Amino acid sequence: MTGNDKGGGPYEITIVHIFDAPRELVFRNWVDAVDVRTWFAPDNCTVSFCEVDAQPGGKWRVEYSYDFGGDYIEYGEFYEVVEPERLTFSLTQEDGDGNVGHKTLITVSFSEAGAKTEMTFNQKGFETPARRDNNTEGWNECFRKLDEHMANAGAA
Repeated sequence: MTGNDKGGGPYEITIVHIFDAPRELVFRNWVDAVDVRTWFAPDNCTVSFCEVDAQPGGKWRVEYSYDFGGDYIEYGEFYEVVEPERLTFSLTQEDGDGNVGHKTLITVSFSEAGAKTEMTFNQKGFETPARRDNNTEGWNECFRKLDEHMANAGAA
């Protein structure tokens, strides 16, 4: 990675979340486009497109719209994929008007916690505290949706 790939600002997010699912399942939900499509957008959003090439140098992209209006694209590149332990990738947000945010760097680690999984999520490179806080809220919504998706898949 070059210096510019490390993110756009000094603010970061760290979220630790316990999923009631095995580590391999949680990891798979981060790298399989069919699964990612179900949870990788905030509440009140509909994902219209999702592709994931989970390998170093592979690209990913998610396109979604808010139910009340507004289109967004999030995309990036995988730097590290260590199944089922860790993912490192970039994330850039773009709105429907072509406004592109700073590239951020995400590291997600998965560790076994009995039959559950402890996920540690870190995103670096936010240019303002407000942007960081907005994204923190969105990620917490996504992780709740991921919990629900895995619970529903287990019940099927």
